[in-house]
Amino acid sequence: MLSPLVLGIETSCDDTACAVLDGEGRILSSVVSSQLASHRPYGGVVPEIASREHLSNWPAVSAEAFARAGVALSAVEVVAATRGPGLVGALLVGLALGKSIALALGRPFLGVHHLEGHLYSPFLAPQSATAPAAEVPERFVGLVVSGGHTSLFAVDAGRIETLGETRDDAMGEVFDKVGKRLGLPYPQGPLVDQLAERGDPAARRFSTPRSGDTLDVSYSGLKSQALLEIEKLERTLGAIDLGAPDTEPPQPVLDLLAGFRAATVAQLIDRLDRLADRQEIPLLAVSGGVAANRLLRRELPAWAARRGVDLRLVPLEWSGDNAAMIAHAALLRHRRGQADDPFQAEAASRIPL
Repeated sequence: MLSPLVLGIETSCDDTACAVLDGEGRILSSVVSSQLASHRPYGGVVPEIASREHLSNWPAVSAEAFARAGVALSAVEVVAATRGPGLVGALLVGLALGKSIALALGRPFLGVHHLEGHLYSPFLAPQSATAPAAEVPERFVGLVVSGGHTSLFAVDAGRIETLGETRDDAMGEVFDKVGKRLGLPYPQGPLVDQLAERGDPAARRFSTPRSGDTLDVSYSGLKSQALLEIEKLERTLGAIDLGAPDTEPPQPVLDLLAGFRAATVAQLIDRLDRLADRQEIPLLAVSGGVAANRLLRRELPAWAARRGVDLRLVPLEWSGDNAAMIAHAALLRHRRGQADDPFQAEAASRIPL
């Protein structure tokens, strides 16, 4: 266990998370408390409920994290918390906790951008390995795909440049919306991915937007196509509610989901091809909750092999929101001699990286 010990706090949405890392990026503990049961009746995250749940969950979550790590709060040498983007009320809980702990202990504080945490998470070791984080190269390209973000970044010696991003809906967002239209319970995206495995994408094809010559993506059109196709199916199949008990999805619905998923992934592969045609990609690091998508995790290694690009896929346990990635991003900044003034760090729902 090498110095410094870093405490990470993540409360940007509906997961209350706490983690402790050592100076090599080894994850000593990572605890995440899900709020799915609280939000499922509403079909999505209710911001006020999320804030209250964070306040209620933090004592138990933090106690468990320190117990698993085998250290006391007083041993923490660096404190980090997510400052944005996210739900402001939820962010304020974790940010206030982090700043208070840092001030009380007299420790350096870092307010971490949520996407910065995801961006470097592919370099974390799987939780079962209990190994140090891999060395982060000076230059690499990062693809972050999640419920709220779909972005391509170029990283060079810690400097981050946005190469492309979604012009409208994020990839995970459209999966959730299509799943919700079919009556699937929250969170709908992983269930759509699961059902798509049983369909034939060639049976129902979707067009893929080109977005000119940019590296931006657009998913609102695919979402609209999918919703229209669902309406067409209901004219022959009747109302579709996959959330009803003992409901077996009709094959045309499974084919629709498979075609929809294939089109969303194809758009990402197309943008990566465009980028590879323009410049060398020394390494591609892929992260975010949608990096758990089954088809994407099959297509990316095939693309990387075809293009001769080194690939790092985030370990599945670090693909969703977690505090280990926040602590890791803070550790990298701490090594560069950076820190934030706790009195100046503010929560923000939208913030550029």
